[in-house]
Amino acid sequence: QVQLVESGGGLVQAGDSLRLSCVASGRTFSSYPMGWFRQAPGKEREFVAVIWVSGGVRNYADSVKGRFTISRDNANNTVYLQMNSLRPEDTALYYCAAGGYGSVWVDYHYWGQGTQVTVSS
Repeated sequence: QVQLVESGGGLVQAGDSLRLSCVASGRTFSSYPMGWFRQAPGKEREFVAVIWVSGGVRNYADSVKGRFTISRDNANNTVYLQMNSLRPEDTALYYCAAGGYGSVWVDYHYWGQGTQVTVSS
């Protein structure tokens, strides 16, 4: 069992940056790829980024490439999402997830409660 707790969301202006954090419980964190997803009101949950176990492989949604960076600290059971050049369309509830390995949210077994990111224009 893995429990995930996100933090770092907030209200920012377009062009600003935020760093989201997700702390995992359990001693098996380092054995899971970790993903970030987001969901805006009235929209489907969508993939943002995923990082493999060692951190050597990272994949991003086209909409965030070049602006967002996913990273992980296995010693501290934490995965991060650095978000730069934020846009109003990035506004969503952001979730971290474990137990999957790609961009399809239904493949992930463990989810945090989400942290809200709101970007004003």
